Amino acid sequence: MSSVLFLFLTHLGIGIAASLLLVGQAAGVKFFRFNAGLAAILLLIALAFRPEIPAPTTADRVALAALVAVSGALLVYWATIGRILARLRPVWIAIAVGGGAIALVAQAASWTAAEMGPAAGSLTIASFFSSAALLGGACTAMILGHWYLVLPSMEISLLQRVVKFHIGSAVVRILVVGAVLAAALASWQSPSGAGFDRYLVSIEAVFLWQRVLFGLAGPIVLAWLTWETAKIQSTQSATGILYVDFFTVIVGEVLAKYLLVLQRVPL
Repeated sequence: MSSVLFLFLTHLGIGIAASLLLVGQAAGVKFFRFNAGLAAILLLIALAFRPEIPAPTTADRVALAALVAVSGALLVYWATIGRILARLRPVWIAIAVGGGAIALVAQAASWTAAEMGPAAGSLTIASFFSSAALLGGACTAMILGHWYLVLPSMEISLLQRVVKFHIGSAVVRILVVGAVLAAALASWQSPSGAGFDRYLVSIEAVFLWQRVLFGLAGPIVLAWLTWETAKIQSTQSATGILYVDFFTVIVGEVLAKYLLVLQRVPL
């Protein structure tokens, strides 16, 4: 379970950091400080609970170094934003986003399973990036919606922009999971020798179907409802939907990490 927690928290933290690029400065210094601090805390918790690897590969070392760099950059960003070194803010966020991308690629290399066929590496990278985008977009949209209680004068376009990204990331996540399922049906086998088609109709697949229901179908429907409420400038209703949306994304992505660890399929 430590691997599940580690992967989930790192993808969430990296996603939050990257999604800050979508939000305009009108959200205020406190919004960016809060989100940067949240992302840094999540990554530090992930590092504290990272699984012990008896023989770490180069990819494992690169991923660890990148996550440490991202955490450090976010902490400096949090400490300096709005203060004397605020002009260096783009530098710290660039380090955080760039380091996060390196960490995701290195993690994907470490978790790539040969059972998934020749496209396994690309599919795992796409899965990790789309997971971080979905988690980060959902979390930032939820917090931004709540922020209208702090700054009621903010333009609704700020929320609409992040919700658009969230809808796009949900669509991409669905496409990536579909590609992974297609590859698994073509080449994946369980230790007993059964193919993925047999796995889909077995009792063990209950977690996969829950992952599809809560982590893919739920977020895309709720994201669309959020967009419709944002269009009529009902920020409180949009925020309420986003709370439920973010919960479904969390459930789906935790199950995705569990299936990756258990079955070596990057869903």
